[in-house]
Amino acid sequence: MGQVVVYVSCAASLEIASFRLDTAIGALIPLARTRVPGPVEPATMTLPIALSADGGVLYAGVRTSPYPVSAFAVGAEGALKLLGSGRLAAPPMHLAADPAGRALFAASYHGDRLMANRLDAAGVPGEPGCEIGGLPRAHCVLPEPEGRAFYAAILGQDRILRQAIDPESGLMDTTPHEAACCAAGAGVRMLVFGAEGRWIYGVNELDATVDAYARDPASGALERRQTVPLGTPPAGADGKVPGWSADLHLTPDGRFLYASERRGNRLVGFAVASDGTLAPTGIMVEGEANPWAFAIDPYGRWLICPGHDSGRVAVYAIDGRSGALTRVGAAEGGGNMAGVLAVKLAG
Repeated sequence: MGQVVVYVSCAASLEIASFRLDTAIGALIPLARTRVPGPVEPATMTLPIALSADGGVLYAGVRTSPYPVSAFAVGAEGALKLLGSGRLAAPPMHLAADPAGRALFAASYHGDRLMANRLDAAGVPGEPGCEIGGLPRAHCVLPEPEGRAFYAAILGQDRILRQAIDPESGLMDTTPHEAACCAAGAGVRMLVFGAEGRWIYGVNELDATVDAYARDPASGALERRQTVPLGTPPAGADGKVPGWSADLHLTPDGRFLYASERRGNRLVGFAVASDGTLAPTGIMVEGEANPWAFAIDPYGRWLICPGHDSGRVAVYAIDGRSGALTRVGAAEGGGNMAGVLAVKLAG
């Protein structure tokens, strides 16, 4: 197996903590802490990070004015070297790089907009390029693997947009185009592609559910086929399924989907059927306090979940047959951890 490095964003100190993942036992070995340019005070709640399609550049966006966004080269041993910085038009909640390396896209929850910045030849973002306003609580962007468009979760409108990408500039169509809706009040938050790009799964923050959308790869059209709950509330709850669902990821083989739920501090698993639909597995484990984000390693053996409020980064073994999660340990991370990437290094 190749070397895997885990990057965790620590918003309280504007740092990215990097760890080597021991892929045999799931241990996290601290490597470095890299400062992200921008104002530290007041401490921000999140520091979104994203990776270029080729894995060579890591992006970090600061949610404090003037909203700098920086590019770091990913070195042979996982070291991060600052390439340069640009500026976003509003505080970013989520970042995603254009697969062709032309632009960096961002969703702004507090700025109610989607944004795009051109990238130079080295992958460094420039000044704001274009934006779409009037999108309450815009939360995430998900570029198509074909590079023609990206999907965006608009939490405050319970809908998913699909915005075309200009093949020359890499910038987006600035007229909103609706691709699908979730249930009223569900609050679609994060999106992920299923196997072969024929499905998209969305986690809904406010009603603790996951939606499965069938996708036409030719046209990009979506059709909501299924809604499944994130299990039953933990013991001692008031009888209602907790909201505040956060993140979701699929194992590389496409067999298991996991979601995090912050109010109950839970990680929940689903089996993915051959037709793309989801089946509850009963997999539900306690995560670190406020599991805002998590990642699955490129080999599908380990789930890495920081606790936004605990300062620890927990690692869970993934059973290859059942998808069951078993906690194997944790490492000290930092304050306000809400971004994590597990990257297989080149070479």
